[in-house]
Amino acid sequence: MCSFFDLKGPATVSRLLIVDDDMEILSLLKKFFVQHAYEVDVAPDGEAMWAAIARNRPDTLILDLMLPGEGGLSLCQKVRAQMGIPIIMLTAMGELSDRIVGLELGADDYLTKPFAPRELLARLRAVQRRTGEPITASDRTRPVLAFAGWHLDITCRELRSPENVMIPLSGGEFDLLVVFLEHPQRILTREQLIDLTHGHGHDAFDRSIDVQVSRLRRKIEPDSKRPDLIRTVRNGGYMFSTQVTRS
Repeated sequence: MCSFFDLKGPATVSRLLIVDDDMEILSLLKKFFVQHAYEVDVAPDGEAMWAAIARNRPDTLILDLMLPGEGGLSLCQKVRAQMGIPIIMLTAMGELSDRIVGLELGADDYLTKPFAPRELLARLRAVQRRTGEPITASDRTRPVLAFAGWHLDITCRELRSPENVMIPLSGGEFDLLVVFLEHPQRILTREQLIDLTHGHGHDAFDRSIDVQVSRLRRKIEPDSKRPDLIRTVRNGGYMFSTQVTRS
C-alpha cells in the first residue's frame, strides 16, 4: 500500500510551505504563488516551520538556508529524515560547496538569490513533475522494477531492500534510480543523466549528479566505497551494472 508517496492527479491543488526570515520575500512569494493557484503557508524560522507542518503538511517545502536559530541545512536534513516531501533550497550563497552540501542533505533543487519568482515557479513545477507525476498506462502494467533482490515500486515511489525494508528516497534519488533501471548495463554520461532527470536545458552542474550518485550508493550498495551496482566509468560517466526485471 502506498504511504506518503501516494501520487496526486493533475487537478489536485498543491500546498507550499515557504520558510524565510525576510518578511518582504515571504509576502511577495506568497502572493505570487497564490496567483498561480497554490495554497501557501509561510514561516520565518524553524520553530514556525514545524508548527506549520503539524497544521497542514505541505506538498513541497521551499526553505531558505540562512535562518535565525536553526539553519536551513539542519532543517533540511531533519525534514528529509522524517518525510518524503520535495525540498527546494534558497540561499544568498552562490558557492558550489554550499549547493553540494544542500544536495547531500536531501534537497531536490537549489536556487541562489536574487532570483525571479517565475524562475522559482519553473523549478517548483519541474520538481513536482518528477516527484508527483500522474500514473501512466505503462506504470500500471509495469509498476515494479527489480534488481539484485531490491524492488522499486514506481507507482508508490517505494524502494524495498532484499530484506523487505522500505528505504526512503528523495525525489532526486528516485529519479536517478529510475533512469539507471531504465538503462541497465549502459554507460550514461553526466550530461545524459542531467537531461534524463532534470530535462533539457536545466541549469544543473555536473557535480550535482555525482552527489546524487553518492547518496544513492550509500542506500543500495553493500559497500558504497566499492560500488558494484552503480559503477564509475573513467572518462565516461556511470553504468548500472546488474540486470533489471519488470513485473
